Amino acid sequence: MRYQSQKLAREYFWAALPLFFLQVVFGILASIKYVWGFDPLLNSIPFNVARTIHLNLLVFWLLLALMGATYYMVADEIQTEIYSIRLARIQLGILLASGVAAILGYFFQWSFGMPFLEQPTLIKVVIVVGALIFLYNIAMTMFRNHHQLTGTTATLLGGMVMLAVMFLFGIPFMPNLSTQYYFWWWVIHLWVEGAWELIAAALVAWALIKLTGVSRRRVEGWVFAEVVLVLLTGIIGTGHHYYWIGTPHYWLWWGAIFSAAEPLPIMLMLVDAVRSLLKARTLATVNTMALAWLGASAFVHFMGAGVWGFGQTLPQINRWTHGTQITASHGHFAFWGAYGMLAIALMYAILPEISGRKQRNGAEGLSFSAFVCLNLSMIFMVMALLIAGIVQVYLQRVMGLDFLEVQNQLRLWLAVRLVAGGVFTVGAVLLLGDLYRLARPLPAAGSA
Repeated sequence: MRYQSQKLAREYFWAALPLFFLQVVFGILASIKYVWGFDPLLNSIPFNVARTIHLNLLVFWLLLALMGATYYMVADEIQTEIYSIRLARIQLGILLASGVAAILGYFFQWSFGMPFLEQPTLIKVVIVVGALIFLYNIAMTMFRNHHQLTGTTATLLGGMVMLAVMFLFGIPFMPNLSTQYYFWWWVIHLWVEGAWELIAAALVAWALIKLTGVSRRRVEGWVFAEVVLVLLTGIIGTGHHYYWIGTPHYWLWWGAIFSAAEPLPIMLMLVDAVRSLLKARTLATVNTMALAWLGASAFVHFMGAGVWGFGQTLPQINRWTHGTQITASHGHFAFWGAYGMLAIALMYAILPEISGRKQRNGAEGLSFSAFVCLNLSMIFMVMALLIAGIVQVYLQRVMGLDFLEVQNQLRLWLAVRLVAGGVFTVGAVLLLGDLYRLARPLPAAGSA
């Protein structure tokens, strides 16, 4: 670590990690309600509240983690201090206050009502203020040192601007539900498969360059490919969400065709980096866990967003599968691989640099245990949801059985999902313990 403002990343990670754990806890609470016949929390935490908090915490902790990584990465890339440490801390306080207020409000049914965007309008406006402070801070850092700009940092800024602009379409209330959902997808899809893809591509490229010493020119070529694919396929690919909400018929084909290639560049970028490593036979920096999480992230991103997503994106299939547990399987797999694992990889890459801890050759026991526990349990969770979804499609939408009757038939696989979620919770505890250990500063002469 060369700049004091890079320590901002640790503050953002410290805020993000307990939110990640709370997301897991509320996911378990929601899972229990599928399996148990009696719900002791029905009146205090009904299913809709548990699900809402689970989903909102997903977005919340990831945003904080990616913003923290951005502060570290921009200072490292441009070789300067961040424009204002004070503004970054004010931004963190605003986002935490608005997020906590929104989550507490859900317990009292203070909600906008749209999934993922349940925050009331007042809180959304406060979130926009926090986002504008972030963009101003990053943009001023870059523009004051524009001669140091790289393709990676420019892509990152573009992704962050797109992230902020798309959120604005989720603020207005529209009396027509089809119109509301039409623009709702501008936020949800163009965040996940637009803005966040650009941010992920830039951060993965920076991490690969930093951890492996791979050629910047080679990696940034894939970043450019990511930008092109987002513009050509990610935006038009929003149409695979428009099949059944009253939009024109042409979205059936446009949505199907342009949704296929969105996650490919990050996977190809990693494959190309591995090829370069095999030729060089050396690593610039040995950080086993960061590389393990980064490599696994690229693979799971490709499987969850690419294979699982494409498997149900064609309208001929989606007419049967949308809104079933197959969608939940895809959502868990894609978000975990594309963004959850990436955020964790960045924490493993950045926190030792901030705290002054030396990297070791080989994964430590706690780090490796958390890695195995989280990823194996996620695979079981995803497969249980997939099987439950297939059974659900057949019984409910082919055979025409009643919804509640079908839910009883799914209970076995939802119980498997619950057990896997319990193991995932154990892995989350191990991960938090390991990352907080790495985050603790050492004396100047200390080592770990």
